[in-house]
Amino acid sequence: MKVTPDKLKRYVNLSEFNFTTTDEVEPLRSIIGQERARKAFEFGLKINTKGYNIYMCGPTGTGKTSFAESYLKEVANQKPAPNDWVYVYNFSNPDSPIAIGLPKGMGRVFKKDMSDFVESVVNDLKKVFASEEYENDKNNIYNEYQEKRTQLLDDLAEEARRYGFEIKYTPSGVYFIPIVDGKAISEAEYPELDKSIRDEMEKKIKKLQLDTQEVLKKIKLLEKESKEKIKELQKRIAVFTISHYVYEIRNKYKENQKILDFIDGVTNDVVENLEEFLDRDDEEQGLSFQFLQSKKTPNLDKYKVNVIVDNSDLDGAPVVYEVNPTYYNLIGKIEYENEMGNVLVTDFTKIKAGAIHRANGGYLILQAKDILSYPQAWEALKRVLKTGEIVIENLKDIYGLFITSTLKPEPIPVDLKVILIGNEYIYNILYAYDEDFRKLFKIKADFDSEMEYTQENVYKMIQFISSFCKKENALPFSKEAVEKVVEYSCRLVENQEKLSTRFNDIVEILAEASTWAQLETSDVVKKEHVIKAICEKEYRSSRYEEKINEMIEDGTILVDVDGYKVGQINALAILDVGDYVFGKPSRITVTTSSGRSGIINIEREVQMSGKTHSKGIMIISGYIAEMFAQDMPLTLNATICFEQLYSGIEGDSASAAELCALLSALSDVPIYQGIAITGSINQKGEIQPVGGVTKKVEGFYYVCKKKGFTGKQGVIIPYQNIKNLVLCDEVIEDVKDGNFHIWAVKSIDEAMEILTGRKFKEIVMLSKQKLRRYLDNLTNINQQNKEKEA
Repeated sequence: MKVTPDKLKRYVNLSEFNFTTTDEVEPLRSIIGQERARKAFEFGLKINTKGYNIYMCGPTGTGKTSFAESYLKEVANQKPAPNDWVYVYNFSNPDSPIAIGLPKGMGRVFKKDMSDFVESVVNDLKKVFASEEYENDKNNIYNEYQEKRTQLLDDLAEEARRYGFEIKYTPSGVYFIPIVDGKAISEAEYPELDKSIRDEMEKKIKKLQLDTQEVLKKIKLLEKESKEKIKELQKRIAVFTISHYVYEIRNKYKENQKILDFIDGVTNDVVENLEEFLDRDDEEQGLSFQFLQSKKTPNLDKYKVNVIVDNSDLDGAPVVYEVNPTYYNLIGKIEYENEMGNVLVTDFTKIKAGAIHRANGGYLILQAKDILSYPQAWEALKRVLKTGEIVIENLKDIYGLFITSTLKPEPIPVDLKVILIGNEYIYNILYAYDEDFRKLFKIKADFDSEMEYTQENVYKMIQFISSFCKKENALPFSKEAVEKVVEYSCRLVENQEKLSTRFNDIVEILAEASTWAQLETSDVVKKEHVIKAICEKEYRSSRYEEKINEMIEDGTILVDVDGYKVGQINALAILDVGDYVFGKPSRITVTTSSGRSGIINIEREVQMSGKTHSKGIMIISGYIAEMFAQDMPLTLNATICFEQLYSGIEGDSASAAELCALLSALSDVPIYQGIAITGSINQKGEIQPVGGVTKKVEGFYYVCKKKGFTGKQGVIIPYQNIKNLVLCDEVIEDVKDGNFHIWAVKSIDEAMEILTGRKFKEIVMLSKQKLRRYLDNLTNINQQNKEKEA
């Protein structure tokens, strides 16, 4: 049957909608035409069982990411904000910082409280230890020590005098100087003394040395005792000085045992390291007490609070979309800094949060392709979801590439829902080869590339255009312009009964149409602006199509669009050059001869044929066998070839054309070259629907137009593909004028009658006659060969 112009595209009429421009239409608040995906997504968010994370699946541009972000924000606003998380110093094990969870906003409060606490404690300690009262108490202990020390040394000196010696104290030790006749003996004079006198002195020196050792031991004990007394004094003063600060901060955080333990650790550390906080003068530095060391700069970093997650600005649960999901951006990291040029050092204040930390208690959105592209990122995410906690660990520690001192921060418990966005291919690969994926992502929200053409969906499309205009500050669209956009949506899916959900492609036309309208200083986007945007977009990408059409026009590529030829037909193929798809006619030729080889597919013989195309040739063989080999053996050699094809071929959409050319060659009935055909065939001769009919029809139309219309040219398509015709207005106008025709057929019988102008029964009869001749010829040859052999 011939397809009438009214069935060549979806004619959109928005007269029932009461608006003049999209400014009068309320913007869209929800997603369009993805009911299945929306329900799956909603259920995935409601179920709290472990492993029910969501994989959003579907073609690019269907609004998966936009929907996820907008919907999650609505859901998240109804949930409470999660805890802040901080890391603090671990006084028991400094290499394992302690993680503390605090209610929303309390992380920065705790950090400030500890900063104020430390500042107050340090200032008060400096004041109290610089006070006159403390100096007096310390001096009393020091004076008591000095008195006892002086007494011991005086007693030792008195004993030495009784033995006839003087004591001399030097940095290198204690020396005893002999006294003879009231005169000190020098080292030079000592050997000149009488031997008996020297022997007596040696005995006395040994006794004095023993007594001296005892005295020095007593002095050291006195020094130690004095040191302990001063430390006890300092501790008593320090504890008393900071006790009210400790009480205040402990009382404020009394519900959090980890904070109480940390404050106890800070308090004990301050008390145990008081010398780091004391200002000393030069006199104190000169004292002989070992504990009175040179002045140090106090290390206050270990009293700090490292807030890694601050949710104080959140009004609900967090929604984090990590666009660069590297390992460190997900898990966090421990930073290092150079010390003394070649030493890497770190501490708990250099722990940095990742996206999982920020999304904890809420939702994390990731692109599947991105996270799978980074080393260890996917494994790290799975590990977090399996264990329910996040461990910050640098990659160099995992791989063991460098041996450096590092930290092992306490793991943080994780409660979040991960939304992974990707295509069907990635989903199938992960589902088939990654067992963890099946356990962790049990919800599949499958987005379709098309939706039903209903009044509800059409109105949502109008709302979508209104949303775009308001969001992007674009010009409003008139009703006629909107009609063209809806028509274009049908064209994108090549289906009169569907609308496209690939909104990225639609947005491109909206943006470009608005720009063309602005360039023409129009206040509104009109119908012609949308048409221009579509045409210009196609023109920018159609260079390859134009080159091919030029080659067809000048005869480089052989395509006839007029006249009759036996065993020759124009099939239609689709070429995809990435951002542009177009139809191209291809000449198929068939030759036949007597023999027993059957149908030979030249493309298959030279390994240029895909599996589906080869299957189509075998189906043709089945049809020929059923049609002509019921009462006689099939003695046929037939070769089928795509002429001037220098690359591979795949698909079975040319099988109907191949069969038509074969029947023409068998019957010697010529085919009109101005009619091209697309469609696949089954073994019963029924023509089945194929893809890309709109582009195929337009591709042959443009070739006919360039070579000149005859009024008889056109395209045969499968009957089921009528709904897939969404032709451009130029083609439709020429169909209306009778310059070009489109036929829809259900069987090879109808197709052959249109192509040849002959009845199919006649074609079958002529084909059988030729096959009978082939059989007779082959029989005669065999008989002659037998006679020769006899």
